[in-house]
Amino acid sequence: MTAFGKLIRTTAFRLTLVYLFLFALFAASLLGYFAWNTRRLITEQITTTVNAETSTISDIFGRRGLRGLIATIENRALRPGANLYLVTTPAGQAIAGNVGSLAPGVMATTGWSETAYRRLDEQDTADHHALVLVTELSSGFRLLIGRDLEERRRLFGIVAKAAQWSVLIVVVLGLGGGIFVARRVLHRIDAMTGTTQRIMAGDLSGRLPVGRSGDELDRLAENLNAMLERIEALMMGLKEVSDNIAHDLKTPLTRLRNRAEEALAKSATEAEYRTALERTIEESDSLIRTFNALLMIARAESGQARGNMDNFDAADVANGIHELYEPLAEDGGMTLHVRTESTQLHGNRELINQALANLVENAIKYGKPVPTAPPPGAGAVGTVDQKEILIEARRDGDRVLLSVTDHGPGIPVADRKHAVERFVRLEASRTQPGSGLGLSLASAVATLHGGDLKLDDAHPGLIATLTLPALSGASDGLAAQTHDVPQKAA
Repeated sequence: MTAFGKLIRTTAFRLTLVYLFLFALFAASLLGYFAWNTRRLITEQITTTVNAETSTISDIFGRRGLRGLIATIENRALRPGANLYLVTTPAGQAIAGNVGSLAPGVMATTGWSETAYRRLDEQDTADHHALVLVTELSSGFRLLIGRDLEERRRLFGIVAKAAQWSVLIVVVLGLGGGIFVARRVLHRIDAMTGTTQRIMAGDLSGRLPVGRSGDELDRLAENLNAMLERIEALMMGLKEVSDNIAHDLKTPLTRLRNRAEEALAKSATEAEYRTALERTIEESDSLIRTFNALLMIARAESGQARGNMDNFDAADVANGIHELYEPLAEDGGMTLHVRTESTQLHGNRELINQALANLVENAIKYGKPVPTAPPPGAGAVGTVDQKEILIEARRDGDRVLLSVTDHGPGIPVADRKHAVERFVRLEASRTQPGSGLGLSLASAVATLHGGDLKLDDAHPGLIATLTLPALSGASDGLAAQTHDVPQKAA
């Protein structure tokens, strides 16, 4: 397709043609209305003048008779720019006036009419047109008084020529403006098209150009760029997940196969076979938990879980998690506390419950107090005297905070953003069982509900907080109920 062909097929050029047609039609209608009004005004002026003169001459005929009428007509007919005058006998013979010829039948009927005529003093045979009034006088005489329409015709011609030039100028300027606008729009669209072609070719880092005008194309480009950033992030996440699955699941699958092969090669008794099968089942359960976590993250990130959302009390979730994990915390030498305020949430209770459970499991695994250097003068190495984990559910403005606080080593600031990625396990957690998906799931659940996961210092330790939108219009009872479990020694 040629450049001109692309140009005339643009929406901007077509819209310009439509507006050009409408504007030309409007201009022509306006000029036509002006010409028609001008014609009507001149006609009214002629009829008013002729009516007045007819009345005057008829009055003269009534007072002075035929001689006075003829004298008056002859006198007025000789004036420069005089009207048309003609007096005829009852037989139709002209006896006075300045009209040489008329269209047939004009003098036969009284009243107004437009007719072709020629003056007595004109040598050419060209016909002129006039608006005349024929009046019947007493004794059968007839009087014609009229006015030439050349002025009206000339003015109408001026208006018509102005209309032609106006429409021509509008068309030329409109087409020029349309081509200019269409070229600018086409240039920007071509730039966007080139970028999208590079993106389709695999360069996901490409972004649409955004100008400084802030027009609709700029706003469209900004929204598309935001969408492209989201797509790039999802594709990078998909690539990382694929790489991590291939890397992190290869080891347990290999170990699972080796144990099965070892059991076949070395086990001789039923007890040995049973032990090998139990270890295989444990490995399988670990893999199943990993895949279940991946599926839950995928559901949260894709938005599929939005169909199962309902209203519930965040305090009930926190209290349920406390009751479930309290024995596990005691087995690890920790104490689990809960502090809640009744506050309403709208969301997927199962996912929020799982996200909070993941935060508590991480706190139990990695939140044990770390040895600290003794103060000057002390002889032994001590530990931080805080072995508790605190679960909180409270309202903060229009947000609901579900937090888990421990007093372990925490997460360095530089690693916090990295810690919520899939299959990421920091060095401090390498000795503990797990897949590195707990914080990733919690972050995905928070994002699904329009919130986020924040990791902050507890001085010492870590505060992991799910920040979620509170149920709008909910009348929360803020009566705080605190469940404190007596602290036990590790």
